[in-house]
Amino acid sequence: MKSKAAFLFILLFLLICLVPSAGMLFFGPSGALANEIPARTPEPVQEGKPNMAYLTELTDYVSDTFFLRRELITGYAGLKALFGQSADEDVVTGRDGWLFYGDEMADYAGSEPLTEREVFAAANNLSLMQEYAEGEGAEFLFFIAPNKSSLYPEYLQGYPAAQTERNAERLMKELTERQVAYTDLSEVFLSEETLLYFAHDSHWTSRGAALAADQALAAVGRESAYFDGDFSGAEPHTGDLYEMLFPAAADPETDTPPAGLEFQEPEGTQPDSITIETTGGESGSLLMFRDSFGELLYPYLADSFERAHFSRQSAYDLTKIGATQADVVMIELVERNIRWLMEQPAVFPAPEREEGIPDAAEGEAFVSPARSGAPEGYIRVEGETAAQPDPDSPVYLQLDGGRMYEAWISGERTFTACLPEAEACTVFWRENGGWMRCEAGISEIGLP
Repeated sequence: MKSKAAFLFILLFLLICLVPSAGMLFFGPSGALANEIPARTPEPVQEGKPNMAYLTELTDYVSDTFFLRRELITGYAGLKALFGQSADEDVVTGRDGWLFYGDEMADYAGSEPLTEREVFAAANNLSLMQEYAEGEGAEFLFFIAPNKSSLYPEYLQGYPAAQTERNAERLMKELTERQVAYTDLSEVFLSEETLLYFAHDSHWTSRGAALAADQALAAVGRESAYFDGDFSGAEPHTGDLYEMLFPAAADPETDTPPAGLEFQEPEGTQPDSITIETTGGESGSLLMFRDSFGELLYPYLADSFERAHFSRQSAYDLTKIGATQADVVMIELVERNIRWLMEQPAVFPAPEREEGIPDAAEGEAFVSPARSGAPEGYIRVEGETAAQPDPDSPVYLQLDGGRMYEAWISGERTFTACLPEAEACTVFWRENGGWMRCEAGISEIGLP
């Protein structure tokens, strides 16, 4: 009798194990989770040759798409939630069902502070972008979308708050000193009693986006009152963090989208489209670079300009100012990604500076060409100094012993610039209070 029971148990266990793979034959593969790109269906033959990686690719494909995957992940996450734990390392569970994006915890705890050099670089690069925009006849504005944890720490648990200034606060102080136009959303968001971020999403609500739009528009001299508009109609909203944990469950949270916006956009436009072109009822033209926070933000700004161009490209292509005839250039960036202001070089010709730096000592640096990322008629170069520059040192590149240009600072010792073609390049930077210089060879600067 015992052997029969054991056999039935083993048989039942094997049948259960077969459900995920066998179910794919009858019901098809499971859909991808939020922000997930599943493995492609493997092909045993590619370009007329056997695919030697077929079994590995098949394993990845089944792992990403097996039957009931979403339901099993949801069940596991629900079980973990009973003990106040998260089933996904990218999601942090908070109080009262609130969820936070794991990537912003370093900012909250102050465990990865920007160096002095990085703060200077981010502010200096924004200053260069503002200089170029104003030279093209456009007003410039930068603003940070605050981390959810920066605004609602009372819903966090188990994470000690930083005892020092946040990276965003340090950056804004530097922007003030360099007279870069920005608006501080944190101050006005913290003063508002209404919850402006979703409990289950890493982003602001439509009402929060309206407040951000009002602040940005006021900073460029435009009046608006979107925050005081009609937000009476509730609609279902699936939070990105909730979907990561519970992909097969319906999110009970709702949003209240605005009423009365009159802008127009091409049919088929999605909030997460890389490029969005709109027409509105007001005057002027806007060029805006934004991230995912712009999905709920852009409708208000589109409504406030006659024409607007919104871009989610990782590199800020400021040469679009001319093509879009922009009167205003805005850059929105979430707080946790401030380092992008160094790591994602913008596209615009490096600004020319006065020639000559006297009494510069010989140092060591290199410059090499980059094959992409430059406007037409220019080349992009990348370089690095052997020693650490002073925290507040700019980097200059002198071409053919004459014209001098200021570079984009991309790291502690690295830099990049879009330059006219030249036969020789000299790099200048400040080190231990004194200027250094290094000649770069023709083969290093010229494109192959």
